[in-house]
Amino acid sequence: MAYKLSDFKTEVHVDWCPGCGDYGILSSIQMALAGLNVPPQRTAIFSGIGCSGKTTHYVKAYGVHTLHGRVLPYATGAKLANPNLLVIAVGGDGDGLGIGAGHFIGAGRRNLDITYVLFNNGVYGLTKGQASPTLKLGMQTKGLSQPNPNEGVNPLMLALAAGYTFMARGYAFNVPELVKLIRQGVEHHGSSFIEVLQPCPTYNNLNTRDWYGGLDRPDPETGRAQPRVYSLADTGYDPLLTPEMSEEQTHELLGRYVARTSEWGERIPVGVFLINRTTSTYEERISRRIPFYTQQTPAERVIADEAGRPTVDLSPLLAELRVS
Repeated sequence: MAYKLSDFKTEVHVDWCPGCGDYGILSSIQMALAGLNVPPQRTAIFSGIGCSGKTTHYVKAYGVHTLHGRVLPYATGAKLANPNLLVIAVGGDGDGLGIGAGHFIGAGRRNLDITYVLFNNGVYGLTKGQASPTLKLGMQTKGLSQPNPNEGVNPLMLALAAGYTFMARGYAFNVPELVKLIRQGVEHHGSSFIEVLQPCPTYNNLNTRDWYGGLDRPDPETGRAQPRVYSLADTGYDPLLTPEMSEEQTHELLGRYVARTSEWGERIPVGVFLINRTTSTYEERISRRIPFYTQQTPAERVIADEAGRPTVDLSPLLAELRVS
């Protein structure tokens, strides 16, 4: 069966501010899911708090609106219980890289086959524009009485250190490219992290749609805007890391990764930064310990009869733990 965009839309009214980048991200997720041709009942979307947390209400699939900073543990639990489930976690930069930073690192270390889409606008949009962990040092958005005194976190650099094996960045107002990135992330065998730059028209008056589009720096000759956002693919950048590559080639690729993810200001790259095919997934590691894990998943096991009586025999386990 071929699925359409409408198959992943709910009747819930979308109440984000006009001009918010969240609209583009939501549409991209829905379009990517339709293109992947996975049934809605085999799809689960998990979200944290903040404006982005409402995403689960707008996508017709299983949805869990979780706690502050806890979206990845919830998504991890669902995927481990049912590895046949397509799992996407979404959340804001404040939710994911503030109180949720520890879970962000833990998810990367596991390399579980889930996709995490981070909505990055530099501010806490739902609580009146405080500086989020990604806002650059010294920047003063309209919600701040003084310039930001903290250095901003680079999400893609943190993702590399944590161990994610697919890392990309998209732009909320380039929906066709963002759809491709989300599809690639879902199809990747391992942990996928996609940072999405998204203007907040209400509180971030610095990194606006016009700013990303370069309207403040017209070309001296043509007078046309010079967009800050550019595609890595157009430069010939190769993100693939394979087991066949030498140590020198690996270091060269990681050097390019660091250089490109550090670009900001006049030139901001988007696209796929790294696809690491040298690391086993968490599901593979579990299967080596529990050979029947993927054939008899936790979600599919019968643990009680019709009367609710447990059917699991714990005697062997208790015997093993008995101290004589």
